[in-house]
Amino acid sequence: MDEFTTGQIHPIECAKEAWALIKADYWILFAISIVGAMIGGISMYILIGAMICGIFNAYLKVIDGRGKANIDDLWVGFKFFGPSLLVTILIVVPMVIWIIILFVTIYLPIITAAIMGNNADGGTILGTFIVGFIIDIIVAVIMISIHSLLIFCFPLIVDRGISSWDSVKLSARAVMKNIPGIGGLIGLNFLMALVGELAFCVGLYLMIPIITATNVVAYRKVFPRNPNAPQLQ
Repeated sequence: MDEFTTGQIHPIECAKEAWALIKADYWILFAISIVGAMIGGISMYILIGAMICGIFNAYLKVIDGRGKANIDDLWVGFKFFGPSLLVTILIVVPMVIWIIILFVTIYLPIITAAIMGNNADGGTILGTFIVGFIIDIIVAVIMISIHSLLIFCFPLIVDRGISSWDSVKLSARAVMKNIPGIGGLIGLNFLMALVGELAFCVGLYLMIPIITATNVVAYRKVFPRNPNAPQLQ
């Protein structure tokens, strides 16, 4: 049975270690991340699971000290298209639902005003806006909770060669036993993304390798490398 550690995730230290480990490979990891995301998006998210697995394969290779990353590491992700399919569905479907709900609630006050016409009043419009805002917050909390439980799924599929369902169960168990560290990690990811966003938005893309590497280092803290595991190319 796969085991995991607890109490080993220290977000700031993970970020520092991540940068130290990937800075020599930063630009190739940046390219791999962007190309993988573009392919996932162009394919209408059909290939997003395979691309995420390929991205994690590249980062794990660098962070484990198995060599320098190259674009071929991304294509390894296609081997995990089937094993990652369930996890992809569990992440993408709720995300699409959330986007639809967000879209509806944003335009709900406008729709209400259009329906009521001259009978519309500020109190009704404001009430509609507040209801929509509360719904968005509730759905966002649910989404964050789901994604938090699945945070280790893709690296587990790549690193341990296990199925989607097994990775879901193992990731959820590990997250529940490391809630403080995971919470801090998510908070740090948000802050790094915010800093990148403030840097004329372009910085957000430049933060992607650092955020991803920080998550991979955190993964390695919870799931130490098995030296006897077969190595991917």
